[in-house]
Amino acid sequence: MKEETKSLYLAVIASILIIFGVNHFFPAQTPTQNQEQTVAIPEVENIKEKEVVVSAVEPVEASVAANNQKNITVENKDIKGSIRVKGARFDYLTLSKYKQTLEENSKNVELLQPSLTLAPYFAEFGWLSSGADIVLPDSDTEWKVIGEKLTPQTPVTLEWDNGQGLKFVKNISVDENYLFNVSQTVENNTQSPVVLYPYGLISRKVDMEQQKRSVVHEGFSGVIEGSLKEVKFTDLDKQENETFETKNGWFGFSDRYWFTAVVLDNNENATVKISRNANDVFQTDYRGKAVTIATGGAATSNVRFYAGAKEIKLLDKYTDKNKIEKFDLAVDFGWYYFLTKPFFYILTFLYNFIGNMGWAILLFAALLRLVMFPIANSSYESMTKMKKIQPKIMALKVLYKDDKMRLQQETMELYRKEKINPAAGCLPMFIQIPVFFSLYKVLNISIEIRHAPFIGWIKDLSAPDPLTVSIWSHIPLPSLLDIGVWPILMGLTMWIQQKLNPTPANKDQARMFALMPIIFTLMLGHFASGLVIYWTLSNILSIMQQKAIMKKHGVK
Repeated sequence: MKEETKSLYLAVIASILIIFGVNHFFPAQTPTQNQEQTVAIPEVENIKEKEVVVSAVEPVEASVAANNQKNITVENKDIKGSIRVKGARFDYLTLSKYKQTLEENSKNVELLQPSLTLAPYFAEFGWLSSGADIVLPDSDTEWKVIGEKLTPQTPVTLEWDNGQGLKFVKNISVDENYLFNVSQTVENNTQSPVVLYPYGLISRKVDMEQQKRSVVHEGFSGVIEGSLKEVKFTDLDKQENETFETKNGWFGFSDRYWFTAVVLDNNENATVKISRNANDVFQTDYRGKAVTIATGGAATSNVRFYAGAKEIKLLDKYTDKNKIEKFDLAVDFGWYYFLTKPFFYILTFLYNFIGNMGWAILLFAALLRLVMFPIANSSYESMTKMKKIQPKIMALKVLYKDDKMRLQQETMELYRKEKINPAAGCLPMFIQIPVFFSLYKVLNISIEIRHAPFIGWIKDLSAPDPLTVSIWSHIPLPSLLDIGVWPILMGLTMWIQQKLNPTPANKDQARMFALMPIIFTLMLGHFASGLVIYWTLSNILSIMQQKAIMKKHGVK
């Protein structure tokens, strides 16, 4: 491979890494004014709008807002929260296994939040009609509750009569994890058939400043007609919406570690939408096909609602057991799905075997180097031979300095005589690209790695190294220079590894190569510490392998 071509490849790789390197794993929450906001299911044909209004009063904490309203308590081993009786709204949910921070007294993660909070996030389900003469339950409806507490063993029933001959019944159940089942029945005691449309919605206010710093997909996610559809919060313009037609699948809002989703009945056609209003309130909703309820008859619509953590093994279980199509795609596996997901399962297996995610990452790095040993060995053999003939190449450059064509011919002839493949050194580099990005994804998306400790000062392998070198703490330099110890160790091993490779004859290229360890150190200083630890050990193993080969060939 020509030096110019090698330089180009390295520049491209460095550019890609820099693009992905701009991240903040735990961006600060930016308070925003809680103004009056109205989000409506957009009209479809002649279906009347369904409005959701968020209060304009001073926002309060989610637990306070929930306690100030009449609720149905919800609890299982993974969640605690409540369903608001007024409107039958799912509007308060905490995740029992996950804390907001690493602090000992940290609160549990609050996923759903009532409308009086700073960031309202809720779901509700009901019925729509094509005319204005039918009174339907809405967000202000006071339901009659049958049952005291919603648990996996005790479902609850909500009833409401519209005074016109229609009785609405909701049967709600929950499993041991994060999946609710909502069965809605309408009994028609009027003198004529009634046509209604089932609907469901998820509404939330989004901090758009925080979204600008997101490193994984956050926004609308869903599997529509068997295909994954994603729309980032930042990609949806205000006062606009996107619409999808489907008869199966699921859809909802995805964050880095958590998500909510409406799971549709696979036998029903539905129109799915996502919209955003002027106050950055996003809503995704569906309208099911028309249901005709005969006089004296009843009709039922079933839908499931997921609200919880992105636990990959659990999502796979729901796909298999509950027939929720491609539910694992709620996790942002990225381009290299075929690598990222297996890497996750290998890491979790090693973690269950060792008991510490940091050591599991190091063992994973060692196993990966073992798998790549033959390819890397061939590459290092080639680079060692090239390093050995550097004096001969320099002599050719002097001899044919005015004849580039002849220089190229003589150089290739030298490679042929010495049985050197100059392109062999680049193969491991190309193999490492998908491996690196797949592991990058695993460490960024896997909730199993969130808040996972290692040894010493590393308390969270999904966050950057917190032990930073502060020799410039009194100088107003950018945060880019706020580098932890592990990134510095990684840069040092990269520099040592670079010294073992042949030095580029071109001075400009040599300078660029010399700067690469510094650039990567600054860049990886803001990556997940688990990824930096992996790369450091990988470099050390490469150095050992390369040194052994150099010794074998008598190269210093």
